[in-house]
Amino acid sequence: MGGNHTQMEFILLGITDSPYVQTPLFAFFLLIYIVTLVENIGIIILVPVSPNLHTPMYFFLTHFAFIDICYSTVISPRMLADLLSEDKTISFSECMMQFLMFAFFAVTECHLLAMMAYDRHIAICQPLRYVTIISSRVCWQLVASSYLFAFVSAIICTWCVFGGYFCGPNHIDHFFCDVVPVLKLVCSDTHSSEMVIFAFVTINVVVTSVIILLSYISILHTVLRMCSAQSRARVFHTCASHLMAVSIYFGSAFFMYLQSPSNHRSLDKVASIFYTVVTPILNPFIYSLRNKEVKRALLQCGRRLFSWW
Repeated sequence: MGGNHTQMEFILLGITDSPYVQTPLFAFFLLIYIVTLVENIGIIILVPVSPNLHTPMYFFLTHFAFIDICYSTVISPRMLADLLSEDKTISFSECMMQFLMFAFFAVTECHLLAMMAYDRHIAICQPLRYVTIISSRVCWQLVASSYLFAFVSAIICTWCVFGGYFCGPNHIDHFFCDVVPVLKLVCSDTHSSEMVIFAFVTINVVVTSVIILLSYISILHTVLRMCSAQSRARVFHTCASHLMAVSIYFGSAFFMYLQSPSNHRSLDKVASIFYTVVTPILNPFIYSLRNKEVKRALLQCGRRLFSWW
């Protein structure tokens, strides 16, 4: 990384400095983290062993579950440790690596959400061409491109955040090393870095959210022409839950990253909790565990386990 770093250590101020709420918050967020791991690991194990789940949609959902596990693990363990520890120091390299991994998994999640929306669009709007359009090769190409683009974006954004000159205060007013609180500690001019980060956020967040929105608009347009009221109600219910999850994730991201660092306020930590803690626990339930195919696969796996005993 470029720049001279006279301050090689940061102090994370965490979610709160009140000792009375730190223990309850630890228990609450620990429970969320455990449930997040169980849900997503369950999906990753269930899909390969269930032949009826060997479809493009569940291929994307498996990668989505993997990203949610990694995404949550980059943030939650450190946040939980800091809630019970008096020593909240984090080295420059650890802080930089945390942000690099966070940016990589966050950008990948944006692209996977767009891919899943496009997959549903083709499945509902062009069902006869679905197998040829969303082939196994296309699935792997889409996922690989999302990982590659996320890696490039994460490297560039990390350089923009940590490549400056740190010489003043070292207190990060956040529970992890995020763009805005770290940039506030940079002594050199950050305008060019902010513009580059803004451009990458626009590409990754705005463009993918537009793809998602257009996909669901097309789905709703197709659904409205369906003859069966039951089919319309089922698809509307599914789309509404998907859009709710997308809105939570992208809405909090818009709030955090598409405004000037000088405009950020105390609600930043609340917004960050939504996209780092809340969405990884909601996603498996919204996208997978409510589906009939997944429920059927879970019952079949349960019967197999009981038969072995």
